[in-house]
Amino acid sequence: MSEGKVLIGVIGGSGLYDPGIFSNVKELKIYTPYGEPSDFVTVGELEGRRVAFLPRHGRRHRIPPHRINYRANMWALKELGVKWVISVSAVGSLRMDYKPGDFVVPDQFIDMTKGRDYTFYDGPVVAHVSMANPFCNHLRKLVIESARKQGITVHERGTYVCIEGPRFSTRAESILWKDVFKADIIGMTLVPEVNLACEAQMCYSTLAMVTDYDVFADRPVTAEEVSKVMAENTAKAKSLLREVIGSLPENPDEGECSCCNSLKTALM
Repeated sequence: MSEGKVLIGVIGGSGLYDPGIFSNVKELKIYTPYGEPSDFVTVGELEGRRVAFLPRHGRRHRIPPHRINYRANMWALKELGVKWVISVSAVGSLRMDYKPGDFVVPDQFIDMTKGRDYTFYDGPVVAHVSMANPFCNHLRKLVIESARKQGITVHERGTYVCIEGPRFSTRAESILWKDVFKADIIGMTLVPEVNLACEAQMCYSTLAMVTDYDVFADRPVTAEEVSKVMAENTAKAKSLLREVIGSLPENPDEGECSCCNSLKTALM
């Protein structure tokens, strides 16, 4: 495996702690100004490309969503030279037609978190980044096309409401997200990961795996059911990652990239 920058990063969410699809693997301990990332970064080769993999919750899911060091995670990927970030996460569905086992590639989000570190710019330099279109359209398109090629049910759009966690929503909250906010899926880890990717000017897209209906549906879900869907989704996600990574351009400046060049207009 040739040395140099690693242009592709994968952040694994619940159920995806070890990709198991890389060759020529090595683990790197990355030091950042913000402390330690969630775990070692695994750098390996897939489809002839160098890829960095970082488990968001650490291996064995030891870090809850509100305690993840998001700034250290994103800094570590940027330090390796990552241009494209594919974030995998498990979510609940807020609509009946987004079913357990389906995948969603969200295009918008609503932030309902409360106490996280949201920016790299705490002063004296301040950045007000635009998040009007928070996800990279080019990367989203590749993920959607790859899912279709593999016959995976994928929803092209969706609004992801991100809550603080680690608790799940009350029924009243779930109905609020669904009926008032008109959100489509719910999770706990998108923010501030997406904000920081924007500030770091990395192309970012989320592959959301629906594991269950949120509590609005009044359908009690067992841990056994969630585990079964999670295992099936994780297998699909690994296959999908292989397809997406193989389709990314060799030159990071090629293509119709729509990622935000936020710092050009954001710095004060």
